Amino acid sequence: MKTLKKAILALADGTVFEGYSFGAEGEASGEVVFNTSITGYQEILTDPSYKGQIVTMTYTQIGNYGINNEDIESGKLWVEGFVVKENFNYPSNWRSRVTLNDYLKKNNIIGIYGIDTRALTKHIREQGAINGIISTVDLDKKSLVEKARAHPSMVGLDLVTHVTCNKMYKWDEGLWGTESHYTEHEREGKRFNVVVYDFGVKYNILRNLVHAGCNVTVVPSYTAAQDVLEMNPDGIVLSNGPGDPEPLTYAIENIRMLIGKKPLFGICLGHQLIGLALGGRTYKLKFGHHGGNQPVMDLSNRKVAITSQNHGFAVDMDSLSGIAEITHINLNDKTVEGLAHKTLPIFSVQYHPEASPGPHDADYLFRRFIKIMEEQQVSC
Repeated sequence: MKTLKKAILALADGTVFEGYSFGAEGEASGEVVFNTSITGYQEILTDPSYKGQIVTMTYTQIGNYGINNEDIESGKLWVEGFVVKENFNYPSNWRSRVTLNDYLKKNNIIGIYGIDTRALTKHIREQGAINGIISTVDLDKKSLVEKARAHPSMVGLDLVTHVTCNKMYKWDEGLWGTESHYTEHEREGKRFNVVVYDFGVKYNILRNLVHAGCNVTVVPSYTAAQDVLEMNPDGIVLSNGPGDPEPLTYAIENIRMLIGKKPLFGICLGHQLIGLALGGRTYKLKFGHHGGNQPVMDLSNRKVAITSQNHGFAVDMDSLSGIAEITHINLNDKTVEGLAHKTLPIFSVQYHPEASPGPHDADYLFRRFIKIMEEQQVSC
C-alpha cells in the first residue's frame, strides 16, 4: 500500500490545515483564494490571472476527468499551489491523457488534499484573502506561519511582467466547432484588425475574437501606445491578468494615450486599467470573485448572465463620476462589473466573457465590440 506523504497549509493568521501531498514536493507561498467552479480545473491552473495565488477548489472531487491536451488557457501553469478536498486519481474521460497528480508534478506545482476545504473557504470569507504556504518538507507549524507572514502582499506588486509575452505574435485559431455561437453571416463578414495587449491573456479570448471576425495581433504589456497606433488597428483589447492594477503605471499611461484614438474593450484587469486611465480609483475586495457562477446584470436591458470571474480588485465608480457610467453590476455584492465611457467608444467588463471554463452567457460582448468597430468605420 502506498504511503501517504504529509503536507501542511499554514495561513498568515496562524490557522493551519493538515493534509496530504500530491503533485510536486517542496514549498509554495501566495495569496490563498477559493474558486467555486465545479469543472474547469485545467483552465484555472493555466489562467495567468492566478499568478501569485494558491487556489482552493470548493467542489469536493477534483481530477475526476483528468487532463487533456486541449483545455489550456496559456503555455504553462501559473497557480502557486493547489488545494483540494479529494484528489481523484482515476479519471474517466475519453480525452484524458494524464492524471491531475502527474500534471502538477510535471509542472512543479505543489498540491495538498484531504483538508476541510469548506472550513478553509468559510475562513477566507470571514477573514478575507490571506497569504499562506503549502509545504511537504517543513512540517513545523510555527515555522510555516512565520513564512506565510513574511510573504509580500499582492497589493502593490506588478505581476503582469511575469506573465506577459516577450514579443508580438499573430493568433489565428478560432473556437472549436461545438462552442460556436455565431451565425454564418457573422463569421463570413468583414474582418477587423485587432491588437490585444497581453497582461496575461487567456487563449479563449483570442479564439473568440478570431471567431467573431478579427485578425488578431498580440503585443506585450509594455508596448508603447504609439507603436500600436502605427499598426492602425480597428480596435484594441486590454486583456485579463493577475494582481493589483495600480502598480502598472506604464500600462495606464499607454492606455491614456489610446483613449479617443481607437475603440477599446477591457476584460477583467483590462477593465480596471481603463478605470485608472480615465482618472478613477481601484480597491481590493475582501476575498475577490473566483468561480463560474457569479450573477451579473446588464443594466441596459436588466438581463442577468451567469459569469466566470477571477479578480481580487474592483473599480470605484464614484471616482469616475461624469466620465463613465456603470453598465453591469454584480448581484451578490453590487460591485461594478462593467463600465462605458459616456462619449467615446470605450467599454469594459470585470468578468470573463470567453467562457473557459464556462458559462457562455456573456459571449455577446465580442459581438458588441465588433459592432462598435463597425460604427467607428462608418463615422470616420
